[in-house]
Amino acid sequence: MKFVVNCISDLKEVAVEVLKLSEGKNIICFYGEMGVGKTTFIKEICKELEVIDNVSSPTFSIVNEYKTKNDKFVFHFDFYRLETEEEAFDMGYEEYFYNDNLCFVEWPEKIKSLLPNEILKVEMIKENEKRIIEIL
Repeated sequence: MKFVVNCISDLKEVAVEVLKLSEGKNIICFYGEMGVGKTTFIKEICKELEVIDNVSSPTFSIVNEYKTKNDKFVFHFDFYRLETEEEAFDMGYEEYFYNDNLCFVEWPEKIKSLLPNEILKVEMIKENEKRIIEIL
């Protein structure tokens, strides 16, 4: 499924669709170049989930934990700074990935062999001022 996003207000519709398509999967991987808007899109998805915490990029912390209005947890990863997959083991990625909590993963290509088979892929491309978002 492919969407053309012309402005931030268009993200709501795509966020709703991502959540529908993620049924039965707890890991959503976001692919795209730096500056394409992955974190901005994740913020919109978190609004739909009624996250009550401040949503921000976990570039330096690697993982942020957010709580929803219904006392559920969402984990937001940014693996950009990882040099090796072993670093993901060191931070205990398995404890997050192999439970029922929703996990948003930026830069999943850094931990490619550690990802479970059942994930939802979101590919983002910047085209001038538009974003192309494809859900796979």
